[in-house]
Amino acid sequence: MAEPFTILTSLPMPLIRDNIDTDQIIPSREMKSTGKTGLTDGLFAGWRYTAIGGREPNPDFVMNDPAFADSKIILGGANFGSGSSREHAVWALAEYGFRAVVAQSFAPIFAGNCVRNGILPAVLDAAAIEVIEQSCASVSIDLQAQTIGIASGQSWSFPIEEEAKSMLLEGLDAIDLSLKMAEEITAWQDADRALRPWIYLGANT
Repeated sequence: MAEPFTILTSLPMPLIRDNIDTDQIIPSREMKSTGKTGLTDGLFAGWRYTAIGGREPNPDFVMNDPAFADSKIILGGANFGSGSSREHAVWALAEYGFRAVVAQSFAPIFAGNCVRNGILPAVLDAAAIEVIEQSCASVSIDLQAQTIGIASGQSWSFPIEEEAKSMLLEGLDAIDLSLKMAEEITAWQDADRALRPWIYLGANT
């Protein structure tokens, strides 16, 4: 289970580029295991470091700006998370500490992976994202109210499907969501076992 997402306040890290794909989020050369940990050094490695495979920070990349060292929100452009369906991209973002990506649009598979790993993919239009970026201040995301606000008092609403919202609010992954119906699942299995005992291993015939 992930930490429940309720209200998140953070200075957002602006990475407003269109079509940021999963290979840019974490290049394939940085995926050295099938686990969810040990991925943070590879996050945005192609932009974050001065040489391929190296670890010398690129001073021109926003992630290396000390002002955004504690950012938990990314401001993105259109079609964020496009490319391959690799879940490592979301795992790396989550392990680093990002809890939300606010962008103009998302690749559907990437957005689904975000929800399953406790990251909110929030859609705002380009004008709103520009205002947030230029404010140079923290934003507050209220998932229950589905709003994103800044200190000036400006606020924007964002859409999210009810199932995705519930998963994030409760910190559930797909397995946790299924287990919420454990009683119904057990009841169905018991009824089916009584009706068709021969298909169950070890059943008396």
